[in-house]
Amino acid sequence: MSLKIFHICFIILSTLLCAGVSWWCFANDVMPQLSYAFAFAAALLPVYGAWFLKKTRKLIL
Repeated sequence: MSLKIFHICFIILSTLLCAGVSWWCFANDVMPQLSYAFAFAAALLPVYGAWFLKKTRKLIL
């Protein structure tokens, strides 16, 4: 498994974890600020993943 593939898998898992924690915080009324922060992170991580793929498209990692 290349470093690039590992990085993309890690971004996907982090996005799912952030979305899950955000949903849990919203559902249980636990610290609304925390739920918004995790929702924001879940929205930005795929953007970062797309940027990373674009930047490393020509690299062999």
